[in-house]
Amino acid sequence: MSDFVRAETVGSLLRPAALLDIRRRARGGEVSEADQRAAEDAAVLQAIELQEAVGLDVITDGEMRRTSWIATVRGPLTGFSMIPGGPGWQWQGTERAAQWSSTPFPFVTERIAVQGDLTQSEYAFLKQHARARTKYCMPAPSYHRTNWHPEHSRTAYPSCEDFLIEIRDYVRTMAREATALGCDYVQLDAPNYGNLCDPDLRAIMEAQGRDLDAELEFDAEIDNSVFEGLAGVTRAMHICRGNAAGNWAASGGYDRIAADLFPRLTLDRLLLEYDTPRSGDFGALRHVGGDTTAVLGLVTTKSGAIEDDGLVEARVREAGAIIPVERLALSPQCGFASVEAGNPLTRDEQHAKLRLVVAVARRVWTGTTG
Repeated sequence: MSDFVRAETVGSLLRPAALLDIRRRARGGEVSEADQRAAEDAAVLQAIELQEAVGLDVITDGEMRRTSWIATVRGPLTGFSMIPGGPGWQWQGTERAAQWSSTPFPFVTERIAVQGDLTQSEYAFLKQHARARTKYCMPAPSYHRTNWHPEHSRTAYPSCEDFLIEIRDYVRTMAREATALGCDYVQLDAPNYGNLCDPDLRAIMEAQGRDLDAELEFDAEIDNSVFEGLAGVTRAMHICRGNAAGNWAASGGYDRIAADLFPRLTLDRLLLEYDTPRSGDFGALRHVGGDTTAVLGLVTTKSGAIEDDGLVEARVREAGAIIPVERLALSPQCGFASVEAGNPLTRDEQHAKLRLVVAVARRVWTGTTG
């Protein structure tokens, strides 16, 4: 589906202090489920108001109902156990990076079962209250490869691919439910591909005996299959390098995966991170398919420093030397709160960054400053 979205955000927004307080008290049994839902409703309404006020072309619910962007394994699906060790990467970026690296990680240990309707609880409210176009973000099936453990998961799923197929079926159901509710923009989030850009992380995975080329081919196919049968829907994917409380997990330019991955993905929009030299140059954009818009994540969400709008515009035009500007768009590099705590910036700084995205997009693609 073609569209003219030029300014968007990736997904999550900073959660209001009132919501964080309600969540904290709810974990202590001091707050009812109804009161927590009311606080989430209020936070989503604030997120809608903010995004519509700054003029984004498509908006989300800010992921206010989630404690993590990967809502599948932390809510509607059972069968996961928190196990120390994690998937093998070390977080970097802030003084709390070591703490995030040592946090137990959810691995599948039993056959998964559905215990709740995530789409109905999230997207229906957004659609009901938004005036702007809306999108729905969900973890890519391929990302869940990180949730399969060769020791702890085999009893439930003999192979990782068996597990991913069942996850794909659930994510595809989410996408179909969202479109039935009126959604015409579905975004898959897939930092697993970003990990494949990092030579150190690749070495860790290869030392485990993994065939990364075969995995990438399988993963691209299974992610594409989420959109089968969805007509009139903008198909999007965001590929990042990890985003947790200002920390990152992977480095390396997209060149390491672009030639093999980008042509395999049947997408309308590909959201990529370019907020740091760790992301490499724009050369990988030459592999983006001719029907796909590349959304440049040039505004960082990992700190509160506000970018110079002239430099952001210049970088868009630099990318335009690789791929026509008409096939480009602009966004922040990732969500502002991929985990509940959020990244180390203020709500005012978040708002300023969103306004900058809109202002630059208007200048580049419409020649206006409004």
